[in-house]
Amino acid sequence: MERTTTLLGLLAALLLVGCGPGSQQTEGASAGSNPEGPPTGTPLSAVEPYQDVRFSNLSLLQADPAPERSLIMTLWFNDSAGWPSAYRDIAAEILELGKNPGLGIRALHGQGVIGEGVTVAIIDQNLVAALDHPEYAGKIEKYFDTGTEQPESRGSMHGPAVASLLVGQTVGTAPGASLYFAAAPSWNADAQYFADGLDWIVEENEKLPEGRKIRVVSVSARPSGVDTPFTANNDAWDAAVERAEAAGILVLDCTAHRGLTAPLFCDPDDPDDLTRCIPGWPEQEETPAAEPDRLYIPTSRRTTAEQYFQDEIGYQYTGSGGLSWSTPYLAGVLALGWQIRPDLTGGEMLQIAFDTAYRTPDGAKILDPAAFIEGVRSAA
Repeated sequence: MERTTTLLGLLAALLLVGCGPGSQQTEGASAGSNPEGPPTGTPLSAVEPYQDVRFSNLSLLQADPAPERSLIMTLWFNDSAGWPSAYRDIAAEILELGKNPGLGIRALHGQGVIGEGVTVAIIDQNLVAALDHPEYAGKIEKYFDTGTEQPESRGSMHGPAVASLLVGQTVGTAPGASLYFAAAPSWNADAQYFADGLDWIVEENEKLPEGRKIRVVSVSARPSGVDTPFTANNDAWDAAVERAEAAGILVLDCTAHRGLTAPLFCDPDDPDDLTRCIPGWPEQEETPAAEPDRLYIPTSRRTTAEQYFQDEIGYQYTGSGGLSWSTPYLAGVLALGWQIRPDLTGGEMLQIAFDTAYRTPDGAKILDPAAFIEGVRSAA
């Protein structure tokens, strides 16, 4: 079918974004080609850890050996996967568990700390222009396309995911925040589109009254710097960031020289227990050395919004997600802080986040949202 072929072509390009299994090599890349892909539906009689099975025919999985819960928890799958009846409930349970942001976020939401009254922004791949996914429906103030040249009825793997991780009703860290979204064709590997998106955000910000200004922009990409996959106009991105920061907007990206986050995975059955969270990716045999200038944030075992086409709204679960998932998570936590203390700057918020982080015995700093909010409340 033409729809399936096009979808696989998009997925082939989006794997370079760094959000799938084994993605630690390309996290935050968000650039690549956009080729046509082969048809889907290859029958699977067995699965390997961290395999992408979203668009595979899973009807043969009842063959021996059967995948257990611990194996399914490592996979990349969605809620439309055709699981045999023996695994349907297990997969649904894991997908639901992955909606919890962890680190005590939902307890803060229960206290009314949801980012209400705070305006944030994202630059990422396109959303379905209807903007009707229940995770962020009614929360996107404005949507601007910098030149993706995609039909309005087509979304992406990456755009819906990051939007839900920031303002998602059940998935996000700041479900009460308002969002400005600039869509950029990262597959063109041209940073000018991202710079244009950031300049649009700055222009829109100038129109907003005090108290509704855009506080932070989440960019799950590396448009410049060392190891950037973007091959054109890298300086344009850096210049746009300078303009945004001059306007008082904090820009969070995945570049080597500005990136602040590192990957983390938590116990899916108790993701709020910081002592059971482990830095790195779950498929790594050894925990990587701690990076003291980074905040460790959950990137794996997470569920995000999925919408490739207007009439197909769902969710995807990533057993091992890329660093792209960490940036909107952090932006949302900062939005929680601005709900409490709108007078604090982006730099002050980040300093509090680092100062209140939970420290592992090895020196890794895990973002501690509850301690962060207490730090915000008590800041001079």
